[in-house]
Amino acid sequence: MIEQQVEIETADGRMNTFICHPERAGPHPVIIFFMDAPGIREELHDMVRRLATVGYYVLLPNLYYRSNVEELGPYIGEVNAATRQKALALMDTIDIPMVMRDTDALLGHAAADAYAAKGALGCVGYCMSGRYAINAAVRHPTRVRAAASIYGTALVTDQPDSPHLAMQRTDARLYFGCAEHDTYAPKEMIDKLRAKLNAEGGNAELEMYPGSSHGFAFPQRPVYHKPSAERHWERLFQLFGDALA
Repeated sequence: MIEQQVEIETADGRMNTFICHPERAGPHPVIIFFMDAPGIREELHDMVRRLATVGYYVLLPNLYYRSNVEELGPYIGEVNAATRQKALALMDTIDIPMVMRDTDALLGHAAADAYAAKGALGCVGYCMSGRYAINAAVRHPTRVRAAASIYGTALVTDQPDSPHLAMQRTDARLYFGCAEHDTYAPKEMIDKLRAKLNAEGGNAELEMYPGSSHGFAFPQRPVYHKPSAERHWERLFQLFGDALA
């Protein structure tokens, strides 16, 4: 495997980005991995590596680069409550238009790398970034052919870029993996999202993960739920395998 840390020029500055991909048999289909609110950490690097080992060129951008934050540090437990509050504050410093500009820059970087395939690509976002993964498919409908939101938040809003409206603007394959117990993505929102997807038809799927809570896919979280985490990997591999082949 090849790993590198690069700084990618964006419209708003220089975005430090972790990239991982196989050493052989390239070029490899591109996947953008959008971080959750606690930001860049080794836990996410390991998840990127898992995707890369099955044949993908994976980019993990630091979406907090505008605030000059590289890594927040430990965020679990009462002793780290201040770090969690900082993460919530940082989450509010970015929005969909900003991250779509960042996505443009990521695609530009990948286009210049011989290890990265130039065809269909995929996106996955967790928590705050579920909306970014889905909107990337709207931003680049001919390139982003698969996008997954894993326990995404703010998936139904009154804004024109609300993720629940994405199927009106892209025919990419969309996947929404939802935790059964999730105060950040309440049942009322999920019900509205499901109703919209059912009404629109198309290539979208919403799946509830029984017995899981928000954050279930992250191994370092107390709420880590291995059966759901492994199911989410199975779904991602199938989604990207089918759409990016």
